[in-house]
Amino acid sequence: MLNLSQNGCSVWVGSSSEELLTPTAVALGKFDGMHLGHQRVIQPVLQQAKRAVTGTACDQKFVQNEGNLPERSLHDFTNPASQPGNPTATTNEHIYSTVVTFHPHPQEFFSGQPRALLTPLDEKVEQLRSLGIEQLVLLPFDKELSSLSPEEFVEKILVQKLRCQQLSVGQDFCFGKQRAGTAEDLKLLAAKYNIPVTIVTLETYVGSDQLTAESNCPSHPPTQAPPISTSLIRQTLENGDVKSANFLLGRPYTLFGVVIQGQKLGRTIGFPTANLQLPKDKFLPRLGVYAVRVLIIDETADTQTPTILGVMNIGNRPTVDGTNISVEVHLFDWSGDLYGKKLAVQLVEFLRPEQKFDSLEALKTQIQLDCHVAKEVLLSEC
Repeated sequence: MLNLSQNGCSVWVGSSSEELLTPTAVALGKFDGMHLGHQRVIQPVLQQAKRAVTGTACDQKFVQNEGNLPERSLHDFTNPASQPGNPTATTNEHIYSTVVTFHPHPQEFFSGQPRALLTPLDEKVEQLRSLGIEQLVLLPFDKELSSLSPEEFVEKILVQKLRCQQLSVGQDFCFGKQRAGTAEDLKLLAAKYNIPVTIVTLETYVGSDQLTAESNCPSHPPTQAPPISTSLIRQTLENGDVKSANFLLGRPYTLFGVVIQGQKLGRTIGFPTANLQLPKDKFLPRLGVYAVRVLIIDETADTQTPTILGVMNIGNRPTVDGTNISVEVHLFDWSGDLYGKKLAVQLVEFLRPEQKFDSLEALKTQIQLDCHVAKEVLLSEC
């Protein structure tokens, strides 16, 4: 079992039935992004677990990430030899607030192509921990799982394996073979096992008129406010609309990465940069220049490090004939050795697209202007 907690309550990450903490109150879905809509789906689970607690405190542990998830199959969840006992919780049992999602992402399984995520696993775990969730269960999304009927999914996974006592899903949730089961179907099936189901209505976004017009959600005409969704947030980030994305998420969109060696060209023109190595499955926003806030993450420190203002470029660096996408951050009024450090870079505002300059001197002049604009943007929000 993986325990990816930071300082505070632990989040247990289980990928086989032997690792599960049961009985459970379950929020069910894909949860990529952990946006405001997802948080509403999770809330009933937290309330149920809180009601069930009788003086128990959350597990205060700090354990490092133990690495990549082991390969699992649905057999690990449906093996009769590992069936739990009575699926109904006794009065003395703690009910674990649990988020159940799928690994890999279903779209990645069906397309055969890697899918970039708004919240890769480590980020998702940290977001869940901050909300108070005790357990994340990763159902191995494979041919076997995708072939389960809605009835089989409820009986084998939710009842037998998770000993689910309460469920919460979004209004648009679908499950089972060919997504045949709806949220209402889940409510009817779960009722057979006396499991109450909360169906959370879709949270809509009434911000940008442009977003409403460009929304590609087929069930919501362009004249209607689109529902808050992972696809909508990806769209805003692709457009460079950072403010809308941050509003939909309920927090700044953040890139977490480790500082690695670069070509050190920035320091030759007076703007040293930290080159970030991001998780391979992290979704990147529109290429270009951003005003950012940066935290240096020290997992051994008792207090959070101060926020540093800066400017970030995501792109191929065409002026120096770059070929691969890189993420570089220049920190204002800061000096020191960052190699090997982990940074959290919060996107505040998109400043301009990436462009090619005729010379390094022209690039330097533009960076000076970028820094001036970024400082104005960042200081105006303080």
